[in-house]
Amino acid sequence: MMSNVKPGVLIYRDVLLPPSETFIKWQSSSLTRFEPYYAGLSADKGLELPDEKLFTVDEGGNFCLGAIKKLVFKYCGVDFGLSSRIARVEPKLIHAHFGTGGVTALPLARKLNIPLVVTFHGFDATVSEDRARLRYMGGNVHSILNFLSFRLYIKKRRLLMEEAALTLAVSDFIKGKLIERGFPENKIIRHYIGVDTHRFAPDPSIRRLPVVLFVGRMVEVKGLEHLIQAMKLVQGDHPYIELVAIGDGPLRASLESMAGRILKKYRFLGTQPQENVIDWMRKARVLAAPGVTASNGATEGFGLVTCEALAMETPVAGFRSGGIPEAVSHGKTGLLATEGNTEELANNIIRLFDDETMWKSFGANGRERALDKFDLKKQTAELEELYISVVEKSHE
Repeated sequence: MMSNVKPGVLIYRDVLLPPSETFIKWQSSSLTRFEPYYAGLSADKGLELPDEKLFTVDEGGNFCLGAIKKLVFKYCGVDFGLSSRIARVEPKLIHAHFGTGGVTALPLARKLNIPLVVTFHGFDATVSEDRARLRYMGGNVHSILNFLSFRLYIKKRRLLMEEAALTLAVSDFIKGKLIERGFPENKIIRHYIGVDTHRFAPDPSIRRLPVVLFVGRMVEVKGLEHLIQAMKLVQGDHPYIELVAIGDGPLRASLESMAGRILKKYRFLGTQPQENVIDWMRKARVLAAPGVTASNGATEGFGLVTCEALAMETPVAGFRSGGIPEAVSHGKTGLLATEGNTEELANNIIRLFDDETMWKSFGANGRERALDKFDLKKQTAELEELYISVVEKSHE
């Protein structure tokens, strides 16, 4: 491991890489002792990755042929030369994201004869097959495909438990859920991904606006519906406070329509470049983290966006759900309400606007907490130590 040439790590994600998964890109880009390469079913181009480091089953061209290749690889493990192409860069291990990705990456790990590390982020540890069936099977084709992919994961989860060299959980909450599902505790390590505290840093010269900011996918588990209801109560007392929502997803149209019916001031900005998100975090008075348990059982695994806000000295108002309390220290860096209690959430938001002393204290505490527990450089250094341990153990 001390060679002048850095050993390679293959970052696996089915789709490389959706705009909402900046955490994967920044974690891999922060590696200093390993060289990252990327493998998946197809390239999304939502987040740019170096073409020379990108390996996909579907290489573009014929749409139908690409779709068939992806299905055959996912369900049968036939990789159409993918493992041979990857072998040329001689990766020392595979790091797959999400349990579903871990299952898909298993054949690659076997063919390349390298250890597999899997990070579990949330739904992959909290959703049961029965609840997923109820949620997805009545939906559109995309929903049904999502369910079939999840069902494949459930079917092969036992193999993943046995063959993965290391399982990483993004929070203690997710670690507990994995143990409940039968994953061997001695192979699970809680590892916070971390945020770039240099990029996500406050700017005292920027004036804070009367804005409650939401950043995230517009899906049930993110709880934006509850936040809109809470903001109706907030605006009843403070009509000047505005909701700004950044992100996209299948519920966007219905949520934007709901906001139009009951809110006085709101903006839905859609997907935004990270620099715009940072700008809004610097301007917002409060970041909202209203994550809830979805109807399919999915729960917020950690809530990395809250750590980004803390690094910006932006206090958080949210629900005490899933892994959120591990990121947000209630009464020190933010205020957490009982899950689903919109009145309590509204009152907490109002407190963070009305109590200047509390707001300043929470902001300073948040920055300190982010630097201490969630700094990307520190967390990635820990991750690389885990990589080294896994590689060395595989050679014993």
